[in-house]
Amino acid sequence: MKDTERDEKEIRQGTDMANAQDRLLNLLYSTTAGRTGLKILTRPWISKLGGAFMSSPFSVCMIRRFIEANHIDMSQYEPVRYRSYNEFFTRKIRPGMRPLPEDPDVLFSPCDCKVSVYPLDEGASFIVKDTEYTAASLLRSRKIAKHFKGGYAVVLRLTVDDYHRYCYIDDGVKSENYFIPGIYHTVNPIANDYVKIYKENAREFTMMKTKHFGNVVQVEVGALMVGRIRNLQGAGKMKRGEEKGYFEFGGSTIVLLLEQGRVSIREDLIRRTREQKETKILQGEPLGKVSSI
Repeated sequence: MKDTERDEKEIRQGTDMANAQDRLLNLLYSTTAGRTGLKILTRPWISKLGGAFMSSPFSVCMIRRFIEANHIDMSQYEPVRYRSYNEFFTRKIRPGMRPLPEDPDVLFSPCDCKVSVYPLDEGASFIVKDTEYTAASLLRSRKIAKHFKGGYAVVLRLTVDDYHRYCYIDDGVKSENYFIPGIYHTVNPIANDYVKIYKENAREFTMMKTKHFGNVVQVEVGALMVGRIRNLQGAGKMKRGEEKGYFEFGGSTIVLLLEQGRVSIREDLIRRTREQKETKILQGEPLGKVSSI
């Protein structure tokens, strides 16, 4: 099977699995009663309560059914006995299952995801699950965003069946993790018909001076019922392939902001984004390469 056919099949399967969630979200966002309930459901304390349940032993009963429903190949992951659903959700991959490119000039995906790529031209915006964004509105900083004018926004969307740990894309030095609080709304496109959702999502970004790709900003964004974005380190050195952090339960997104002229992005990723298609990719697989221009 060709890679593009595999992508289409796996994304289609993910869409099928999300049908039930879509129906629930449509009910929540399109009806008066649903929107009234949503005002409560999207409060941070509800997310914390949900996260507490997912981290408790009472949630273990959900694991087997989730594995079966989502056809997850558990042979890829470390064999452990999970004490909660969140332990399962943040499971670690077996060594060697997500190899990195040998060539350090290759920019690889820091996570398992569905990829879209958007040029950051003058006044340009990019789409994150049908919500329009600029680099400045995502970061809430025009000063930082201006450094990425003419570059790219690489949107990496994780769904609940993905591996939810992510790593550093290169050697270098990183800043502290800057947290932007928000109300948790789902990243599902149905919600956007009724609420400007993504600006209300809690997110955390890190500025990175990389060895091969210049200055890069990585943004982790949480969704409805995500307990936390868990970044493991503060400011300091970073190592290519070292674990940066992980998401607890819920669908999530990572955005990479790249400077102009530093990375040549894969043409098929750009083309498929123009066709309004995502591309399935695993952690360690290439997104592009150091620009030769």
